Amino acid sequence: MTQHFPTLPDQVPARSGHLSRNIFKKLFLAQGWSFEGEFPNLPKAVAIISPHTSNIDAWHGFAALLGLGIKITVFGKHTLFNTPLKPLLEWIGVIPVNRSIQQGTTQQIIDFINTQQQIWVGMAPEGTRKQAESFRSGFYRIAVGAHIPIVMFSLDYKNKAIHCLGVFQPTGNYEQDVEQILDHYTGKFSPKNPGWLAKPLQNRLKNN
Repeated sequence: MTQHFPTLPDQVPARSGHLSRNIFKKLFLAQGWSFEGEFPNLPKAVAIISPHTSNIDAWHGFAALLGLGIKITVFGKHTLFNTPLKPLLEWIGVIPVNRSIQQGTTQQIIDFINTQQQIWVGMAPEGTRKQAESFRSGFYRIAVGAHIPIVMFSLDYKNKAIHCLGVFQPTGNYEQDVEQILDHYTGKFSPKNPGWLAKPLQNRLKNN
């Protein structure tokens, strides 16, 4: 299979540092992996990636993202910023949220998104690498509340590829929309550990 690797579009939030981009791009491609699909040119989005069945998923994902030079924002417990990890978390792009306050984590994230001109929020819908009964709805509620689209990515170990599956505009009907989101994954993913595949993706794997 011919290897592909996109150039980051101009409206997508970017990291500085061409040297690190080249290093991670070469590392990603040197492992025989490819990045398939058209990368959307959007200033704001919730980016989701599935399936998540192994710790190594994070390595492939981060190698691709750092090779692209995209700045992905993730959210973590505010208490982590009281530890020596703070500089690393800030460099990665982790934003602290306080889960104990009344407004809730989701609303804190929405409020932060609304202060930004450019932001891509990265989330794993399963919430765990072990078999999940369902997708967690947090990514969807954030997209709806912030009025931004969802960009879908998949890991495909069989073909050594990360696929960009396109852009989904949520309607507010979660049950209906999540089925359509899952339909985009059909035939476009394969997990590292099939036994840990989330149940919503299991039926889609049969057609892969």
